[in-house]
Order: sequence, then C-alpha cells, then structure tokens
Amino acid sequence: MTDNSKSAALFERAIKVLPGGISRNAIFRKPYPFYAAFGNGCHVTDIEGVTRIDFANNMASLIHGHNRPELNEAIKQQLSKGVAFTMGTEAEVNYAEYMVERHNSFEKIRFVNSGTEAVMAAIRASRAYTGRVKIAKAEGAYHGAYDYAEVSENSKPDNWGELDAPNNNPVVFNTPKSALDEVVIIPFNDVERSLKILDQNAADLACLIIDVIPHRIGFIPATKQYVEKLGAWAKKNKTLLVFDEVITLRSDMGGAQTWFDVKPNLTAMGKMIGGGFPVGALAGSNEVMQVLNPLAENKLFPHSGTFSANPMVMVAGLKAMQLFEGQEVSRLNVLTTNIKKQISEAIAIADVPVSVTGAGSVAKIHMMAETPTTYRNHFKTEKMKSLENKLIEYMAENGVLMVGTCSLVLSTAMKNAEIDQFSEVFLAGLRQMKSDF
Repeated sequence: MTDNSKSAALFERAIKVLPGGISRNAIFRKPYPFYAAFGNGCHVTDIEGVTRIDFANNMASLIHGHNRPELNEAIKQQLSKGVAFTMGTEAEVNYAEYMVERHNSFEKIRFVNSGTEAVMAAIRASRAYTGRVKIAKAEGAYHGAYDYAEVSENSKPDNWGELDAPNNNPVVFNTPKSALDEVVIIPFNDVERSLKILDQNAADLACLIIDVIPHRIGFIPATKQYVEKLGAWAKKNKTLLVFDEVITLRSDMGGAQTWFDVKPNLTAMGKMIGGGFPVGALAGSNEVMQVLNPLAENKLFPHSGTFSANPMVMVAGLKAMQLFEGQEVSRLNVLTTNIKKQISEAIAIADVPVSVTGAGSVAKIHMMAETPTTYRNHFKTEKMKSLENKLIEYMAENGVLMVGTCSLVLSTAMKNAEIDQFSEVFLAGLRQMKSDF
C-alpha cells in the first residue's frame, strides 16, 4: 500500500485528533489501521477495496457476521419507533424473559452497556450482598477495563512473583495501591495453589470471578477439576461465584457454564448478546440480584445507566440470540473443531513449533510447540510476539482478518469453504516463515 492510499490519508487526519489515531488499541497496527468500508456475511471490505474473511468479528461480538437480513429488519422496525427513551420498553421485558428462560442459572437480569460494565456490576453486587470487599481472579485473565478487574492481567516474569503468591500488578500507571490490595490473584488451572490462596483470604472475599476460556490467557480452556473445585470452595465459604461469559456465552446454548457441575451466583455478559450494538448484562439468582431492586426497603446497590436496555439493543440482541440456538450453536462449534484440526495438520506439514488452543467457537494460535495450559507457560517472548505479528500480517495480506492476539472467532455466516481458505493461507504463511522460527 502506497503512502498516497486512502488509509494513509485518513490516518493522517486521525492522528491529529485521536491519541495514536485511534479510540481503541485493539485495532492498532503499523503504519496505520485498516479502515472498514462495509461488511457482508463473513467478509469485510476496507476503504482500499480489499475484501477479507472476517475471523475477528469485532472482537467476538458479531456472532452472525455482517449485514444479517433478519437483524437488519428488527433494527429498522425499532428505528422508526425511536432509539432511546426515559421510559421502559416492552423490548426490554421480551429480551429479559427470553434470556431467563434460556439459561438455567438466570432468575433475574439487568442490562448494561458493555462487558466491562457487567463485570463492574457483578463486583459491586457481590460486595453489597456479602458485606465483604475483596475479589479473587486468575492471573492473566481479562475482565474488562476496571481497576479491580484488570489487576495482574499482564504480569510478566520480572514482576509476577512466586506461583504460591502471585503479585498484584497494575495495568494502568498509578493505579491506586488500595485497589490492588483488594484483589486476590490465583494461578490459572492450578487447583492446589489456588485453593490454598483462597483459604488464606476466605473471610474477606466477596466473589471469585472465572472465565473458563480466557482470551488473554490464550483461549486455554480451564480444566473441569479447576472450575468445579473452585466452585465448591466458593459455595462452602459463602463467596459468590461469578462467571465472566462476555465471550464464552457463545460456547453453548446455556453458555460455557453448562460444561461444568457448578452453578454461578452471577453471570456477566456482553459482546454477542447485543446483536452488533454495545451491550452488557448481569444475571443471577433472585436472592443475589435483589441488591439491585429499587423496591427493596434497604437499597444496597442503586444502579442506572442512560443507555442501559435501550430498545435498539434489545431488539437486535433478542433477534441475534434467537438466530443462535440449537443446531446453529452446534454447527459453529463443529466448524471450530474442524479449523483447529486443519490448523494442527498445517503445523505438522510445515514442521514448525506452533500449537493451537480453544473451545466452543474460538481458537488461538501459539508460537510454541507444546500446547500451553496455564498463563505462565503460554507467556510470549519477544520473538513469539514478532512471529505472531508476522503471521497476522501475512494472513491479512492474503485475505484473512484475525484478532490481533493471533486468535480467531467464528460467525454463523461461515461455512466449510471459509475454513478451508483459512487453512490454505495459514499453511502458506507457516511455510514462508519457517526460517524465522
């Protein structure tokens, strides 16, 4: 792409008014971001006219890809009625009824505007309900842009401390120490050490937050033993169990939580449940969710939000979820199993030290031979990061868009043809890069 491209010109304008020329670091790339012109199905076309298969899907939020006719029709119908009111709408009630019926652990639900906001609400509701303050989370897990939730999400070998007592590290410079001190960090997929750390903090923990396929830990699935042992510990110690299903709700009809013999007290959601619009939701047992009830005599958690449950999101979200039931969920998971298999076959053919992880309809490619199982053994060296970036750029140059973490998330707009095309480009990329490993 030459310097007189449309993208270069647009970035030159952007850099003058946006820090780094962007509003979210997830799309950052050099020399400038891709700029979308339009999307259709599982393809997105940029302003240069280049069309790519979209395996990023706006960071897992577009479960049906782009321009799904049924979604468009639902949105158009609501658009003619109004986009937001200082009133409730039937659309909110309709969607709430659907979500509660679909998910076994949901008795009440409250809609918000993002996954981050949903996790924030989960933490605050847990504190209000238990009377405790601290939260526990896995080292390396991302739970949104919130001081408490992001502690130690990017810990490194020079600051992560011992596995028996992982350090509490900030993401943002000058995060208050008081915020760091309210978070208990446990090692991902390490049952014995995690339980020991939790025992040491049992009296102070309001909630334990779990993501069972954590993106920032490389879409490495949590083991059944890890999740169920932690769940049993939380129940025994009267600590609320919070499932972060902002991404993983797509994994099964009832979310990834249905894979385990546990029942969370609260579930935080976002991304796909908005049908392409900004959204979040907190759901859980009637007893715990009563802390949000404005009719309660003792109002423990006053909560509101200007755009929460706005009807545009409610109709789009409901339609998106109705289109993602039963057979479609299974079909998408089978497609992901197939692409992981083809990725592994390509790795073997190219004979390079690469591996793949994932579950449900998400996957991640690692620049290491041994498949990682924990945050620390998935940690990327500078060489690994360089290899990831090189592969991502090669894929983009050859018609495939990935998430910047070298991850991919599938949409229902995809079929076997797109899986095969990904695999062909991926194998060619590995062969070209082989001397770099």
